[in-house]
Amino acid sequence: MNSNAIGRRAWLLGAVLLCGGLSACAGLREASAPDPLTADEHMRLGASYEDQGLREAATKEYAAALRREKDSLPALMALGNVAFQRGDLIEAEIYYRKVLKLVPDHAGANNNLAMVFLVRGSRLEYAETLAKTALKQAGPFRPYVLDTLANVYMREGRYPQAKDALDEAERGCGAGNAMLREHLEQSKRQLLAYSKQL
Repeated sequence: MNSNAIGRRAWLLGAVLLCGGLSACAGLREASAPDPLTADEHMRLGASYEDQGLREAATKEYAAALRREKDSLPALMALGNVAFQRGDLIEAEIYYRKVLKLVPDHAGANNNLAMVFLVRGSRLEYAETLAKTALKQAGPFRPYVLDTLANVYMREGRYPQAKDALDEAERGCGAGNAMLREHLEQSKRQLLAYSKQL
């Protein structure tokens, strides 16, 4: 190897080490700099990332919101929801339970924890209790909770109760909510398939 080649390699190695060193320093500077965003700003940024399908970036923002505001219900719920969407039911359960520790009758956390047990196919009686608790505070989310309850009833083989819950959910669903209407129709088809198996 000639001296020019050795010199170029040494220069490249020096440049790589310098850039790496600068990056490390920048990382240290970022880590020690105070967070300029509020919890609410982190939540909005996280929601924006989530809307774009960037779940990992969204999770980082929700976690940052939680660091800024230790008992942030929106951050806890968002972290639970992201965990649920990626199939990490244990982590989702942890976040939903944290919300329920702070606000035992929180409609979203009760419903979503019921969904965790529904997906697992375990503790269905408890899932029913959670969904019924959620119904008391559900407000405009009532049709969603009724769908959860209907799916619990289906799993338990209680088809008449499942039909009643789906019918009530359909009556409470706004005309403009096509996505929920489609989901309710899917639940009705599932109910029909289950009941035909008898």
